[in-house]
Amino acid sequence: MSADPSLREIAKFLLRLQWAALAIAVVWLIWLLAPVLTPFVCAVLLGWLGDPLVRWLMAKGRSRNTAVVLVFVLMTLLIVLVVLIVVPLVEDQIVTLLRSLPKYRDWLLGTGLTWIEQRSGMQLHQWLDMKKISDFLHAHLQGAGDLVRTLLSYVTRSGFAVFGWLANVLLIPIVTFYVLRDWPNLVAGVREMIPRDQVDTVERLARESSDVLGAFLRGQFLVMVALGAMYGLGLWAVGLDLGILIGIMAGLFTFIPYMGPATGLSLGTLAAVMQYGDAPHVLGVLVVFGIGQVIESYFLTPKLVGDRIGLHPVAVIFAVLVGGQLFGFLGMLLALPIAAISNVLLRYVRERYKQSHLYVGEKPKVHVDTFFDRALASRDDDKKEP
Repeated sequence: MSADPSLREIAKFLLRLQWAALAIAVVWLIWLLAPVLTPFVCAVLLGWLGDPLVRWLMAKGRSRNTAVVLVFVLMTLLIVLVVLIVVPLVEDQIVTLLRSLPKYRDWLLGTGLTWIEQRSGMQLHQWLDMKKISDFLHAHLQGAGDLVRTLLSYVTRSGFAVFGWLANVLLIPIVTFYVLRDWPNLVAGVREMIPRDQVDTVERLARESSDVLGAFLRGQFLVMVALGAMYGLGLWAVGLDLGILIGIMAGLFTFIPYMGPATGLSLGTLAAVMQYGDAPHVLGVLVVFGIGQVIESYFLTPKLVGDRIGLHPVAVIFAVLVGGQLFGFLGMLLALPIAAISNVLLRYVRERYKQSHLYVGEKPKVHVDTFFDRALASRDDDKKEP
């Protein structure tokens, strides 16, 4: 009889080894097939993001096929709108930046460094040999340009690479449509593979992971777009040549607390000083970011994101960098879902730990109110006796 517990422990250990081997094999397979899996992962993420809207349209009386077509057309129009409007706008701002670099350099050498030297006593001009820096940057930029031209030439000559890139781009919308249409079947198929005694737990964890990731992606994305547009239009109204570019950068960095407004405020103030050199334009930049912060803190973030995310921005950055280092672009796509699932699993492990004997101990819990409860019960019993 004493051998039975040992055999059970050995069986559990072997089962854990099998699961560990399976996990390692899956990670190795993902790393091996990363270029092929990238469009499918993009399609699954887009399908997952669009499924709530599909279900909402179905609740309004639409059939699933009609709802899928409407959501797919809407997503396609949004992507086309971004490509047709935002991309040329950013390109124009980058061209403006490149044309303004000599003016900014002259301001830095003639005004900025002189102002710092007068108030700090440091001789920055002796430390900064701008001719050497300019020659260094020119040489390395020239080398980078040669490298880019070489890569583009190679890609152009390689018909297979171009064909593979176009195939991936065209594959994403096709797979996205089928994922949107067959999403309930995909979820049901995954559910059928779960061990029957673990279905409730897995469904709960999957639901929490989806809520966390959905709140972060949908809510934070809307906040970033709203703030980017607000900052860009505000700085453009102030009169900054690079206002739209600075606003977009500030919006993109919004998911990191304080980094978005701090970056935008610093760059906007510097651009205002370099371009105009007066207090009214600097004050205009301060007003733009002040209003933006008030709107974000009291309206955008509470309404669009809420307080149910649980994903720390540092964890998000770390996950994206690690995923990109290990699996390239595919790893960056999978980073946020894995971070959300890991966050939910850690909360579940913490919950189970607080219910375990290791945390609670073997001794029964002692309640402070036990003595008073017993006294009240005895008094009630005495009153009931004849």
